[in-house]
Amino acid sequence: MSAIRAVATVRSRGQRGFTLIELLVVIIVLGLLVGLVGPRLFGRVGQSKQAAARAQIELLGAGLDQYRLDAGSYPTTSQGLDALQRNPGVANWNGPYLKKAVPKDPWGNAYKYRCCPGQHGDYDLWSEGGDGQPGGEGENADITSWDASAQQ
Repeated sequence: MSAIRAVATVRSRGQRGFTLIELLVVIIVLGLLVGLVGPRLFGRVGQSKQAAARAQIELLGAGLDQYRLDAGSYPTTSQGLDALQRNPGVANWNGPYLKKAVPKDPWGNAYKYRCCPGQHGDYDLWSEGGDGQPGGEGENADITSWDASAQQ
């Protein structure tokens, strides 16, 4: 019997685990890290979406320019950006001018398009940001084709 006790005692000394207090300390430290680092990372998500919207507007603008070279003018407002994917009945249409379908903005809304002329140039192309409403600040600010250099 004493040999069994000796083996049990040796096993229990060799099998160390974490105490409840050690686990609580680790959980508290992880919580503090998430609380401090999390808000900084979430702020970057908004900036990333704005950068993605700017890049998509530039790519759509390049497609619009190619369309104009072939067709002689930009698509009308009523034809919209879909004219970059499907021929709206234009004789010299040589598209599609985008590899994929016209994307939604990073917030899931359709890009706005006004043409021939736009209020800010040959055409206006914009996203209304995170709130989907004109104007706004931060992540809700509009991303536009006409003052892209001022937004960078």
